[in-house]
Amino acid sequence: MNLQATPQEDFWSGDFGREYTDRNSRHLDEWNDFYRRTWGRSKLDMNAAFLGELPREARILEVGCNTGMQLRGLQEAGFQHLYGVELQAYAVERAKEFTQHVNVVQGSGFDLPFKDEFFDVVCTNGVLIHIAPADLPRIMGEMLRCSRRYIWGFEYHAPETTAVPYRGNEGFLWKADYAQLFLDHFPGRLRLVKHELYPYVTEAERGNRDVMFLLEKTPA
Repeated sequence: MNLQATPQEDFWSGDFGREYTDRNSRHLDEWNDFYRRTWGRSKLDMNAAFLGELPREARILEVGCNTGMQLRGLQEAGFQHLYGVELQAYAVERAKEFTQHVNVVQGSGFDLPFKDEFFDVVCTNGVLIHIAPADLPRIMGEMLRCSRRYIWGFEYHAPETTAVPYRGNEGFLWKADYAQLFLDHFPGRLRLVKHELYPYVTEAERGNRDVMFLLEKTPA
């Protein structure tokens, strides 16, 4: 499918996205420490609370994986069949520094290069927040198409969709109730399994909250 890039895709594919990648790429211990400082819990602990019962042979896709840090965390937890799709060519190349035996390919979340129901879990980590609200049904629909069972997310949270300036740029960041938006956009096709809010513990971000959620596809 040949789709025209959105303004957000152009933004993240350019210099701003490259600077983000350089600024936020960390090795596993640094990455886990960042979560402890920011939310008071390691990301490995957060993941275990949601995926701890999932068989380690499950096939997992992360949409918008950047350099693969989240996938590396899943690998540390014992998952073996890990895939990532990342828009930014520079991040895909840098992923080779941070991951081994993880399949990271360049591509768009609006046109995932996988067959229907190929994965047990399709997930995002801080990616839906950068998708314009009008475009969310497209990327969510692709995630739903490629998942056999679960949709898993970790995103900024607000009860209502709220635009937020991002490093002086407008139109590139939104907070929302993303689990509910999945349910609203695809009525009857998903159910909410688990949902947990994580307040920031840093003084600069105090009052903000992120959410982790797990949705399960309902039988057709």
